[in-house]
Amino acid sequence: MQTPKLLPGGIVDVTFGENVKVVQPVNLYGCSIGDGTFIGPFVEIQRGATIGKRCKIQSHAFICDLVSIGDDCFISHGAMFTNDLFVNGGPAGGDRDLWRATKIGNHVSIGTNATLLPVNICDHVVIGAGAVVTKDITVSGIYAGNPARLIRKL
Repeated sequence: MQTPKLLPGGIVDVTFGENVKVVQPVNLYGCSIGDGTFIGPFVEIQRGATIGKRCKIQSHAFICDLVSIGDDCFISHGAMFTNDLFVNGGPAGGDRDLWRATKIGNHVSIGTNATLLPVNICDHVVIGAGAVVTKDITVSGIYAGNPARLIRKL
């Protein structure tokens, strides 16, 4: 029986603002976390991701490289961000030139188990639980479904 290569997890090379709270276990590396933000357990935030001030990132959320989240945002349990659209029919294999960025505005709430492809979302948006966001959102409002659609303006 072979012994696996164990890679370090936990908190590595993270820039924290003031009054940040983190509930372990987490996997945070090479990211930036703004003042007053809360990070729940079992969250992964990858290298190059930026989280704004006064955000709440709930358990089991996955925030990948090239994701920028504004201030006063709420990311619910199990929300998933992606940066690879499989443009060549499969994973980019670490080729960052094939990855795309996601930018989340301020005062955005993302519901449980929502999935976000590389998109831009304006300020004051609510994404419903289980929604799949495939296109940019440029109008403040409540969005839900697969693909996510505007339910009503805010």
